[in-house]
Amino acid sequence: MNKVLGIDLGTTYSCVSYVDESGKPIVLKNSEGELTTPSVVFFESPGNVVVGTPAKESSKIYPDEVVSFVKRSIGQPGISWHIHGANRTPEEVSSYILKKIVADAVSALRAENKLAPDETITDVVITCPAYFGIGERESTKRAGEIAGLNVLNIINEPTAAAITYGVEGMSENKVVMVYDLGGGTFDVTMIDIQPDAIKVICTGGDHALGGKLWDDRVIEYVAEEFARQTGSSEDILSDPETLQELSISAERAKKMLTAREKAPISINFKGERARVELTRDQFNTLTADLLERTILLTQEMLEEALKKGYAKNRIAEVLLVGGSTRMPQISERVSQALSAPVKIYDPDEAVAKGAALFAERQNFFGEIIEKSAAESGKTQEAIRDEIARGDTDIQTLAEELDIDEARVEAASADIDIVNVTSRSFGTIAFEDAKAEEKTEVLYNMIIKNTELPASEVRQFYTVVEAQKQVTIRVLESLSGERHAAPEEGTEIGEAVLDLPEGLPKGSPLEIEFKLNESGLLELRAAELAQNREVSARFETVDAISQADFVEARRRLDESMVF
Repeated sequence: MNKVLGIDLGTTYSCVSYVDESGKPIVLKNSEGELTTPSVVFFESPGNVVVGTPAKESSKIYPDEVVSFVKRSIGQPGISWHIHGANRTPEEVSSYILKKIVADAVSALRAENKLAPDETITDVVITCPAYFGIGERESTKRAGEIAGLNVLNIINEPTAAAITYGVEGMSENKVVMVYDLGGGTFDVTMIDIQPDAIKVICTGGDHALGGKLWDDRVIEYVAEEFARQTGSSEDILSDPETLQELSISAERAKKMLTAREKAPISINFKGERARVELTRDQFNTLTADLLERTILLTQEMLEEALKKGYAKNRIAEVLLVGGSTRMPQISERVSQALSAPVKIYDPDEAVAKGAALFAERQNFFGEIIEKSAAESGKTQEAIRDEIARGDTDIQTLAEELDIDEARVEAASADIDIVNVTSRSFGTIAFEDAKAEEKTEVLYNMIIKNTELPASEVRQFYTVVEAQKQVTIRVLESLSGERHAAPEEGTEIGEAVLDLPEGLPKGSPLEIEFKLNESGLLELRAAELAQNREVSARFETVDAISQADFVEARRRLDESMVF
């Protein structure tokens, strides 16, 4: 069976893992000997691209050639960086990160004789924040494809962390909260973990709230202290080299304060020198409002959970995931807010490990279905349908194919994963089609935090006599209500249903939305009088265009990535 990788494509750091022969997820080191790689890309020249620590160290000195925090922009329309004569989209920039970490992972496996010299790996599962919508998820997948990877799936980061937690000794039912504070994003998710299943209850988060903001507060404080100590009125942060030095010092001080009560920071600028001794109490005061924002989002998520019958006192444990959760203020405040045991759980590696476990499972199932189809003469789709109906199961197929018993047993022990949608999906309709004055409303067909896969069928009606067609606009939103204001939604596409001649006003139309585990939305609309139908699949309207995709792939293929 081909090896597969699980990738935590982070805002500030990325990590890659695989599952070894014993079924244990192992994080692979990069070429610099580090378990995580800074998600920073330095376009040194048109043909040389540097990724990781060297790029990070150049970010403030060469701001026009370095891209950081690209994950915050992925899936957003109209964003690119013009570097060396080319417009670099977020998908293209992300592809260099993926290219680097996968190449390093392959090299590490070859060095350990786990991979033949001529063997490589292209099958991957990539994680993303739970609140990512269709556009962001599709763009993440396209980034992988630019890098030459076969992206088996995009899964939520908290779910991946829960998979790691769930397979490492879980033998009892337990409701846990995954509080994931990374370098650039924040996720909070409540999950019902059972020995044979992981069920996501609800999720929330903020894509612009992460450890970098804590660093920025330190940088601002030190700059103010420099001005106070030296009497200088110059803006030291306007100097790229000084800003670079201070950025590194601020991150170092933040990490130092996890174990010590004080952290010294020295700063030199134009012959002037200042020394700041930052205490943990000062650091906590400077960043208190940022921490409270995470608590507010946590409380909002708990309100959603309560609607599903999960009260706060049902939380057995809070798992702190993401490098920024090492700050002592996090565990102290979260424990206070939730009155539940708090555990710092493998903050840098849990997400990548869970992605690897999920990838291995998909890879195994895919192999069984492919071999079974070849031997039986059935199509793979037909076999998948049989499994979905319960006519057969993976374990039976594996035994029929004489697959190694240990692998069959491992597959039997795999846990089912039930995820939820982080967005609502709906269409624009009139609140009362028969009223004289018509008011538009965003009618959400699939509501935020609904279990996946999900489907919903509703009837709508034509609004004028002899209406010739109806345009079905599809929107996603963060609203958790059935009815929302149209401006709360973001349009992701539309479908047009042609209607028969002479159709009376108020004729019924049936619309169905189906959302699968990967976040792919399908629409079916039918006019019921003469049974005319239209169907559409919505991946995104914002992902990179095919022309840009081809050009980005060419540039990457012609570049040396270090």
